[in-house]
Amino acid sequence: MTQTLLEMAKDLTRSLVEIGNLSAENMQDVLQQTHSTLSVLRGQEESGAITTLPVADASPADWRKSIRKHAITCLECGLAMKQLSIRHLGLHGLDSRSYRMKYAIPRTQPLAARTTTERRRQVVQEIRPWEKSSMYRKGQAHNGHPRPELEAETVPEETRASSAEAPA
Repeated sequence: MTQTLLEMAKDLTRSLVEIGNLSAENMQDVLQQTHSTLSVLRGQEESGAITTLPVADASPADWRKSIRKHAITCLECGLAMKQLSIRHLGLHGLDSRSYRMKYAIPRTQPLAARTTTERRRQVVQEIRPWEKSSMYRKGQAHNGHPRPELEAETVPEETRASSAEAPA
């Protein structure tokens, strides 16, 4: 018994969902694309003329759909994860810079899910790592704020004068 085009498209889409290469959010679009591709292929098969189908190029807006609240989808393989790591991109022969260039993703856009990015932002605001840097401390000292290290290092002038007289 032969399957209808809709049944074949449904089975193909369901397999993609089961192996994790397709999120539930994109299921309807993929189902429609698969059905239309199968319809074109069946028409070509019946007419006896087989031509290649044009491959759709990734448009610059595609990357926006790949970054969701709890996951980011790799535009190379369709795998959903919390962030695109260097290791994962390396499996595709890319680094973050070339991945961004290929899909026209701005340099300032994190390659991570929105919740992951927001949590990192909160942690940085809590620990304030810039206050621990020596450059920040120097800037604060120049702006009139006391530096704790300098207060401990200051030696009274009387001590310096007496130590200068002692070796003589």
